[in-house]
Amino acid sequence: MGKIFKQLGRHWAACLLVFALLAVQAYCDLSLPDYTSKIVDVGIQQGGIESTVPHTVRDTTLQALELLMSEQDAGLAEQWYSEPDENGVRTLAHDATAALPELENAFTTPDIVLYMAAAQHAATVQGTEGTATPAWTDLDAVATEFAMMAQAPGFSREAVQQQLAGAMASVDDSVAESLSSQAMLLVSLEYEAQGIAHDVQMAYLWRVGGQMLALTLLMVVVAIAVGFVASRVSAAIGRDLRRDTFSAVIHFSHAEIEQFSTASLITRTTNDIQQVQFVCVILLRMVAYAPILGIGGIVHVARSDTGLTWITFLAVAALLILIGVLMKIAMPKFKLMQTLVDRLNLVSREILTGIMPVRAFSREKFEEQRFDKANRNLMQTQLFTNRTMAGMMPFMTLIMNGTSLLIVWFGGKAMDLGTMQVGEMIAFITYTMQIVMSFLMLAMVAVLLPRAGVAADRIDEVLRTPATIHDPTPEVAEKAASRTHWDGVVQFEDVSFRYPGADDDALEHISFTARPGETTAIIGSTGCGKSTLLNLIPRFYDVTGGRVTIDGVDVRDLPQQTLHDLLGYVPQKGVLFSGTIESNLKFGGPRITDGDVQQAAAIAQATDFIEAKPEGFRSPIAQGGSNVSGGQKQRLSIARAIAKHPRIYLFDDSFSALDYKTDVALRRALKAQTDNATVLIVAQRISTVLHANQILVLDEGKVVGIGTHAQLLESCPEYREIARSQLSQKELGLPKEDD
Repeated sequence: MGKIFKQLGRHWAACLLVFALLAVQAYCDLSLPDYTSKIVDVGIQQGGIESTVPHTVRDTTLQALELLMSEQDAGLAEQWYSEPDENGVRTLAHDATAALPELENAFTTPDIVLYMAAAQHAATVQGTEGTATPAWTDLDAVATEFAMMAQAPGFSREAVQQQLAGAMASVDDSVAESLSSQAMLLVSLEYEAQGIAHDVQMAYLWRVGGQMLALTLLMVVVAIAVGFVASRVSAAIGRDLRRDTFSAVIHFSHAEIEQFSTASLITRTTNDIQQVQFVCVILLRMVAYAPILGIGGIVHVARSDTGLTWITFLAVAALLILIGVLMKIAMPKFKLMQTLVDRLNLVSREILTGIMPVRAFSREKFEEQRFDKANRNLMQTQLFTNRTMAGMMPFMTLIMNGTSLLIVWFGGKAMDLGTMQVGEMIAFITYTMQIVMSFLMLAMVAVLLPRAGVAADRIDEVLRTPATIHDPTPEVAEKAASRTHWDGVVQFEDVSFRYPGADDDALEHISFTARPGETTAIIGSTGCGKSTLLNLIPRFYDVTGGRVTIDGVDVRDLPQQTLHDLLGYVPQKGVLFSGTIESNLKFGGPRITDGDVQQAAAIAQATDFIEAKPEGFRSPIAQGGSNVSGGQKQRLSIARAIAKHPRIYLFDDSFSALDYKTDVALRRALKAQTDNATVLIVAQRISTVLHANQILVLDEGKVVGIGTHAQLLESCPEYREIARSQLSQKELGLPKEDD
């Protein structure tokens, strides 16, 4: 996982922006339940009345309330209310916000007393016992009675305050909370008397609803911005990883390629990087958001005075246990999945690459079974992990619904006791669900992380693998690169080579010199090391003993680009790239002209079949050259090497697919082209090397003969054996053996 966070660290500025946006999104998300509670409790149940202090009040009602206040509180009320207008209505000052807590303390108890008096008056009028729901007319009647009582002899404000203080002192907390709601009902009656109750309620609903809508729109905008930035960051990480991985692979020698295998490198460059890229999006959008949302939800739940916090912690504990069990079961399978994907890609690549031998040997059924086995292994692992994840959802749903049921059950009892309102319960349920969802998001990410972690390790393994073939130090490279003229003399000085991990040398103590204007041929039995020897010159492998030089300079002291610019290499198996014939022949660099291309095609005996195509040199070449024959592919590969006019030609058994007539014509034309160049040819056919200036005969990695054809026929039994196996005694100019 550290490797994934390291990749994210490269884009720290964008990550900080995402965290800031997520904090804004979480603030909006956590604020919405409070607004829902306000709409239900205040906007609907309390008619939009937020305070026990009425915004507007009739003078008669205010006078009745002031009779129930102390002198100081009555003076405070007079201070912040305006003089009565023509309708006898007084308005609270706009700048009374700072004094509102003091005003609420002053008004709450008088509001309760006045409302209870109005309720008793309504019961008396209706002829019922106790109290009844009053109307605003009952409030007016009680206010008139209070005004008359104040005029009566012996009325004392202090006596009233003492009675109220004694009565409120005997009330417990639950009853006091119930009574406090009656203060709001008094304000509602007053608004009804003024005819503005509906307007007050709608104004509150529009205001709070508008704030909710604004927060929701802000949350939507922020969520879109987070998705946009997270997607760009993850796409950039994927781009960088693909670039770095490909750059590492392109500089690998054959040893590193064989260490990983081509199929595995393709999987690491595509599927593994996609896994990392996908998880980076999830990390930025969910993993960073879930803790903020969860912690914020826990803070809101802990601050609420509902007594139901234990339900939330119970749900969280159940979730943690469930996630722990699932991770223990599923984690090993997720780590195995990438290996199985590798195996499936390997089998697929082998079958598709070797489709012709598969058909020729009627092995379709066998290969289908081999593919089916790899496919089924991957399918069974994916089924197990998917079933595990599918099994997690019902348990998650059970926990969420069970939590909601507990909250409703105990919240209903609290509402029955008057200690909780409907809006508070709705908000509590919402916060609890947010906490549960945050843990659910973390659980989902925890399932994805192991596979992504394995993918990141596999990518990092490629990036950390040093290429065994590397350029020399800048000082040495600069000295070699500054040389302007190269003759092309190739010399092997006591060269030995052993493949990585092998027990024996593939080549032992090879020494020879290949000069310009001469053709040096290498021949020997299959597996004797011919191609290996040739591969040491372009440094596909480095020697393990001795050295290979060009004009006296060790090839290891040459920058690879300088070295390869001197070489024209034709591999044993012709390789063409998707594009056109022209783009393949100009593969050696931009300096190759159209004239060079046409000349190279003519020397390689490819002009006839190229001009026979409708589009000529612009004819398309399919991937791998699958739309041309083996001989045509080989001739185009030879032409590609000729077109760059190298100082040294390396032909690795490059004439094997040519018929005898084409072979002779090509080598005759090539001889004229390469008069001043060094030519090294690996060949199986004696006819190809017959006229070489120098022939090396290899046997089990050792040079057993060097010389011309005639010299080797006399001095080298191994060469003579190869020659007799391919040519008649007459063709070899040897006396006919007796039967």
